[in-house]
Amino acid sequence: MMAVDIDVVNITHAIQQAVAPVFLLAGIGGILNVLTNRLARIIDRTRLLHNRLETVSEERSAVIREELATLTRRARVVHRAIGFSTTSALLVCVVIAMLFVSAVMGWNGSIVVASLFVFAMCFLIAALTGFLYEIQLATSIMLNGP
Repeated sequence: MMAVDIDVVNITHAIQQAVAPVFLLAGIGGILNVLTNRLARIIDRTRLLHNRLETVSEERSAVIREELATLTRRARVVHRAIGFSTTSALLVCVVIAMLFVSAVMGWNGSIVVASLFVFAMCFLIAALTGFLYEIQLATSIMLNGP
């Protein structure tokens, strides 16, 4: 009976420890939603400009090509940010799994969990930096013209 009580206590403690990373996971999911929406808008704008390209003058064509080049840069930046965010989310999932494994198996995985969490934060920082850079690229089009 005592071993069952200890296991329940360990699992309950693991669940308590996993709550904070789960909230982090929800936040990363929100960031991924924003990034995928931005990528979809970039793709829509690119398709629109490609369609216009066939019917405009050479002067206007040069302006459109310049905007398309900027949109391509933006899409690449967002794509990388999505990759970094997804990697961060996956690492947070591994952290949560490791918390449960260490609780159930009685294994001290603190170094592994801490390392994975630091890596997850590094990838999240990279994703947010990419998001900021993409916002700057989008704003520069608005401020400086296409």
